[in-house]
Amino acid sequence: MPGISMRYIVHDVDAAVEFYTRHLSFSVALRPAPSFAILTRDGFRLLVSGMTGPGGASQTMPDGRKPEPGGWNRIQIEVADLEAEVAALRQAGARFRNEIVQGMGGKQILLDDPAGNPIELFEAPKR
Repeated sequence: MPGISMRYIVHDVDAAVEFYTRHLSFSVALRPAPSFAILTRDGFRLLVSGMTGPGGASQTMPDGRKPEPGGWNRIQIEVADLEAEVAALRQAGARFRNEIVQGMGGKQILLDDPAGNPIELFEAPKR
């Protein structure tokens, strides 16, 4: 699978797979181990890696730091109706970092996956 992917470190790969497939229309492309999955949506690949396991993503860095979920770098998913998406996700128990904000380029909100990794939901201005 050549191309560009993004990796998220997660606490629970099963919970991440459930969240992304159920609520954000991702599909499971590959699940070779309990601690790793490749999810796809619209040609984008999201690699979800557990904090433990045999893969390289969970290994301690030479300076002692350990990969962990969270942070501020994020994927952005464009939606047609941000308010409707947010309402459905809130109903499903999703956690958000903020409320919808209006910027020069459109509206956005930050949604946390089950491990606390951010996803920006974005609605472009209507033309």
